[in-house]
Amino acid sequence: MLRKTSKFNVVAALLGGVAAACIFAGSALAETTLRLAHASSPDSLINKAVEKFAAEVKEQTKGSVVVQIFPNGQLGDEGPIADGVGAGAIDIGLGGAVDAIDPRLNVLSLPFLFKDADNVHKFLDSEEGRKIQHFGTDRGYLMLGALDSGFRQFATNKPIEKPADLAGVKIRTPPNPVILSTMKQLGALAESIPFGQVYTALQSHVVAAVEPEMRDYYDSKWYEVAKHLSISNYIWTANWWFMNKDRFDALTPDEQAAVQKAAGDTVNWYRGELSKAYEDTQKALETKGVTVTKVDTAPFVDLVKPVYDQFSKEWGADLVSTVQKAASAN
Repeated sequence: MLRKTSKFNVVAALLGGVAAACIFAGSALAETTLRLAHASSPDSLINKAVEKFAAEVKEQTKGSVVVQIFPNGQLGDEGPIADGVGAGAIDIGLGGAVDAIDPRLNVLSLPFLFKDADNVHKFLDSEEGRKIQHFGTDRGYLMLGALDSGFRQFATNKPIEKPADLAGVKIRTPPNPVILSTMKQLGALAESIPFGQVYTALQSHVVAAVEPEMRDYYDSKWYEVAKHLSISNYIWTANWWFMNKDRFDALTPDEQAAVQKAAGDTVNWYRGELSKAYEDTQKALETKGVTVTKVDTAPFVDLVKPVYDQFSKEWGADLVSTVQKAASAN
């Protein structure tokens, strides 16, 4: 999922309550509370993952660090969450809106960069992948890892089989610059509608299509108003997992190690759950009457080459070419 809304004063609302420290009765042990925010639903795989993370941190630190989870956009959508973590109003965040962290993180969302989830994970674990995950340090962010937001597809009320099927079609996208540029190259008319308004926009024909990750498509019931899902895997997006660096540095060395180990363990667990999650989601969609087809992506790949040229100029040709080579090698 990639969600970003206009900024609101989440920072002012939360400053002063970022990390509560309390002294246990009869003990000198201080408990540090870390606020973790994300925009996914409480029953999502993302929320299950951060619950696992919180439990492991508490166990490994013997209760000296407690993670308090705010799901479902309680502390704002993805853009405000990233802003809040940078300002220190939120300790840990997840999301795909990365302008506040480092726009170059969007390099992993270039179209048709990865062939499948295994390819993505091998890249993230590679030397080049680890370098990407250090972006944002100079702005006060520490990357804990990346949880798959997943590959994005096409959904409307007709099959998308070739680029011409998207020509002139109004399609909802998040405000991700790579996605917007890709849609332009494919001839579609992108509309950056907030996540929570997508169902109504489809229902009222403000847009005719969406390009969702499959689990979001199911969880948000967009299949009720866009009944054909065309599997293209045209773009992979991350739920970047980041922490305020000053907050991390304030932890003891043992607590820092516990947080990083718990994050790594959680990333591995999450990856292991993905295949079954997608299998179950597709079966559930088919029982709801959704037609699921697979797209021949070759004609689409040819059309999106200018997207690489555009962002090579913006982020640096060396970065884009290095990521391309590393992704194709994994």
